[in-house]
Amino acid sequence: MDNTKTKTAAKLGVFTIAIMNVTAVVSLRGLPSEAEYGLSSAFYYLFAAIVFLIPTALVAAELAAMFSNKEGGVFRWVGEAFGKRLGFLAIWLQWIESTIWYPTVLTFGAVSLAFIGINPQGDMLLASNRIYTLVVVLVIYWLATFISLKGLGWVGKISKIGGLVGTIIPAALLIILGIIYVSTGGKPQMNLSGSFWPDLTKLDNLVLASGIFLFYAGMEMSGIHVKDMDNPKRNYPRAVFIGSLITVLIFVLGTYSLGFIIPEKDINLTQSLLTGFDNYFKYVRMSWMSPVIAVVLAFGVLAGVLTWVAGPSKGIFTVGKAGYLPKFMQKTNKIGVQRNILIIQGCIVTILSLLFVVMPSVQSFYQILSQLTVLLYLIMYLLMFASVIYLRYSMKDAERPFRIGKNGNFLIWIIGGMGFLGSLLAFVLSFIPPSQISTGSNTVWFTVLILGCVIFVALPFIIYAMRKPEWQDKSQDNQFQPFHWETPATAQTTQNTNTPKTTTKTTVKTH
Repeated sequence: MDNTKTKTAAKLGVFTIAIMNVTAVVSLRGLPSEAEYGLSSAFYYLFAAIVFLIPTALVAAELAAMFSNKEGGVFRWVGEAFGKRLGFLAIWLQWIESTIWYPTVLTFGAVSLAFIGINPQGDMLLASNRIYTLVVVLVIYWLATFISLKGLGWVGKISKIGGLVGTIIPAALLIILGIIYVSTGGKPQMNLSGSFWPDLTKLDNLVLASGIFLFYAGMEMSGIHVKDMDNPKRNYPRAVFIGSLITVLIFVLGTYSLGFIIPEKDINLTQSLLTGFDNYFKYVRMSWMSPVIAVVLAFGVLAGVLTWVAGPSKGIFTVGKAGYLPKFMQKTNKIGVQRNILIIQGCIVTILSLLFVVMPSVQSFYQILSQLTVLLYLIMYLLMFASVIYLRYSMKDAERPFRIGKNGNFLIWIIGGMGFLGSLLAFVLSFIPPSQISTGSNTVWFTVLILGCVIFVALPFIIYAMRKPEWQDKSQDNQFQPFHWETPATAQTTQNTNTPKTTTKTTVKTH
C-alpha cells in the first residue's frame, strides 16, 4: 500500500507528458499517404494540429479532470451532456473504430515482414500479394487475441519497447538519413519548387489529407494524467504544445524524407516506407540494414496491436456490465478477460479482412478501411467536442481542476468549436474517393463507407433499445455512479434538458 501511495504522489513533469503524447500519437505507417502532396504536406500537418490535435488534448484534459473520480471515460463525458444513448454510442464507436483499425495496421505489418527477404523485387511482389497479406493479418491478429485471453501481464512491457524501438527510433533514423542524403548531394525526388499552399479547389486531392486527423487521434488518452501534474492549468497546455510540436516535426520531416528518396508517381501507401528505407540504405552502402528495419517496424506494429486488442474492448466491456450489453457479451474466462467480446471483435476483423477478395489491390483495401476508421472515430470526436461546450452551461458550477480559459466560455467556444468544425470537415472529405489511388468501382467505395457508417452507428442504438434490467451485473462491488442529471440535487435544473431523452423505463444503474 505504501508503494502505491508513493507512486501516486509522484508528479509528472511537462516534458514527461509531452513525450507520452508523442508516443501515444506518432505512427510511421501513414507517412506515404501525405508524401503524395510534396511540400504542401506540411500545410496539412500544421492545419490538422491546430484544428484537431491541440483542441483534442485540451478538451480531453478538461473533461478527464472534471470527472476524474467517476468511471466511464468518453461514455461518461458524452453521457453527462447528452444522455445515456449518445454516451453509449461514443464508447461503442471508440471500440468499433479500433476493431476496424486492426486490418489496416496489420496490413502495414505484413508488408514490413515481406521485406525481410534478401530479394527486393521478390519482397515487393510478396508485399502486394493479397492472399499473403490476408493470411498474415488473420494469423497475427488471432495470435494476439489468444495471447490476450491468457492475460496481459507482460504485454505492457512489450508495448513500451515496441513504441520506442518500432516507432521513435525508426522515425529519427528516417529523418537523419534524409538530411544525410540532401546534404551530401543526393537529388531530391520531391518537387522543391512546389507551393506550401495546396490547391484547395480540387476536393478529391484532399481526401488522403483528411486521413491525417486519424494520425493525431488518441491524444485524448493523455487527459487522464492532467491531475498528476503540478499546476496543471499552466503546465498541461505547455506539455500539449511541446508534444504537438515534436509530433508535427516528426511527421513533416519524416514525410519529406520519404519524398526526397521516392518519386511521387511511385509512392505506394503500404510499401513506400520500407522502400524509402531500402533506397536510403543503398545510398549510404548499408543495404544489410533493410531486413533489420523491416523486422523493427513489424515488431512495433505487432507490439502495438497486441496491446490494443484487449484495450478498447475493456472499455465497452466495463460499460456493458452496467447493463448496456447482453449477458453473452459480458462473459469472461477464468482470469477475468472479456472472452466473448474479443471473439466477436475477431470475427469482425476477419470479415473486414475478406474485403481483399473484392478490392483491386492491397493498397485500395488499406485505403478504404482507413477511411471507414476515420469516419467512425470522427463521429466520436464530434460528440466529445459538442459535450465540452454543452457541459459549460448544464454543469456551469461544477469543479474543473483544469479549465480552458480562466473566466467565461469564450475560449471553450473557440477551442471546442474549432475541433468540432475541423472534425466535421474531415468527416465530409473522407467520403470522396482519392484521385491518387485506384480504389476500383466508386460504387464499392461509397457502398462500403456509407453502409459501414450506417450499420456501425445503428447497432448501439438497437442494442440500447433492447436492453433489459437483467443485463446489469448485480455482482459488481462498485456500482457506477449516476449521471449528474439523475441525482436529486440536479433533477430540477436538468428537467428540461437531459431528463426527457433519458428517463426511459430502465432500472439499470449507470456510470
